Amino acid sequence: MIVVLWTDVLVWLLVAALSGYAWFVHRREHLAAPWRRVSQSAAGMVALVVLVPYLAVGLADSLHFRPRLEARPGANAAAGRAAYSVEVLSVLDLALAPLRRNTERTYSEPFATRAYAKETVELGGGRVAREFPRLRFGGADLADEDDRGRDIVARLVRGAGLGLVVWLAGTFALVAALARGADAAYGELWRALWRGRTRTAWRAVLASAALVLVAAFATASLASGYHVLGTDKVGIDVLYLALKSVRTGLIIGALTTLVMLPFAVLLGIMAGYFKGWVDDVIQYLYTTLNSIPGVLLIAAAVLMMQVYIDTHPELFPTSAQRADLRLLFLCIILGLTNWTGLARLLRGETLKLRELEFVQAAQAFGVGPARILTRHVLPNVMHLVIISLVMDFSGLVLAEAVLSYVGVGVDPSMISFGTMINAARLEIAREPMVWWVLAAAFIFMFALVLAANLFADAVRDAFDPRVRVGAALAGKAA
Repeated sequence: MIVVLWTDVLVWLLVAALSGYAWFVHRREHLAAPWRRVSQSAAGMVALVVLVPYLAVGLADSLHFRPRLEARPGANAAAGRAAYSVEVLSVLDLALAPLRRNTERTYSEPFATRAYAKETVELGGGRVAREFPRLRFGGADLADEDDRGRDIVARLVRGAGLGLVVWLAGTFALVAALARGADAAYGELWRALWRGRTRTAWRAVLASAALVLVAAFATASLASGYHVLGTDKVGIDVLYLALKSVRTGLIIGALTTLVMLPFAVLLGIMAGYFKGWVDDVIQYLYTTLNSIPGVLLIAAAVLMMQVYIDTHPELFPTSAQRADLRLLFLCIILGLTNWTGLARLLRGETLKLRELEFVQAAQAFGVGPARILTRHVLPNVMHLVIISLVMDFSGLVLAEAVLSYVGVGVDPSMISFGTMINAARLEIAREPMVWWVLAAAFIFMFALVLAANLFADAVRDAFDPRVRVGAALAGKAA
């Protein structure tokens, strides 16, 4: 039974909008040129290769359904309708079914074969002892625990080898496609790729893709026999939790930026272009909004929504739908409270642009304000919009972790980096310390935010006209 969540709809609408934008840009050279410059940046393309797996995980986790329950033996299937589980799963849950089902009793370290804490174990004959019990899944295939090191190495080599084979197949397919498109010889194209002389930074793409594929397949091979990142308090695999947290982070970052974008762009350029009372009203609006403590405003709004959800349970048949509505409302609140910084930046830039010769010439020829804003002002501030949105995306991913840590973020039943950190904070002080839950959330968040920031730098350099002029002047001087 297919389940459509509000955030699923918005995510796939965003994918459709980006696809339409890509098709629109592809047909117009002046719009495609900046993105072509982005493809020439080695750092930007490496960051994009890292971001692609995150996006794939997020999209796979945005296709939800309720599994059908098996009929009881002897029941008349024709007498009633099919019954479905109240648990809402996703395509990602199907792909990660072994990780989701192979749970332990409680904490276990990464690659461990025994539990992290001692338990009372019956030895037979009425005798009991305190020892570290054997895990039900981690290393269960080992007849002798002393063989764990060799088994880990063997799984690592098999997974890395398979990833390398997939990379080689993809590389040969890419080179063949490029050779057909450019009508070039395979040997010449291979040499150009190896020496980094192609327009697109294919060498950086292929090198980073090799590392990503080898790491992904090696991790998958190890995860088939061990808990690669350990387990949490209730025995759930931490790698599964980290992968499920990716969608929450992407939604918080992407949907919130979409909410704040219209307010920031429209009010920012209007304040800078019209000045006067329009500028005064808009400045008063965002100054007043900035004077309200953001955390308190977000907390009040989220708690009000939680009260509405609790008092209207008939509107939300599953816990996933309740958690999804709270996530959507959190994105809206974050967007309404975070547009002021970009609006202030666009106001200052528009104040400078309106005094330039091409804008004054358009005014002298009687061009209307709406056309001046859309044809002259907006294209010259788009580099600021893009870089600010990508940078805000990184900040919002981190903000979700902080808000969930203080208890006003996503629903506690929803898996996110913030809920992982919140669950791990009390375990840091215990003895022995449980460190791997916090470390897993840190690693996944660090890779996502760093890749987003590097890609934002490449986009800024490609879209900022001042950077292009400076580079051209430097090339002439050389």
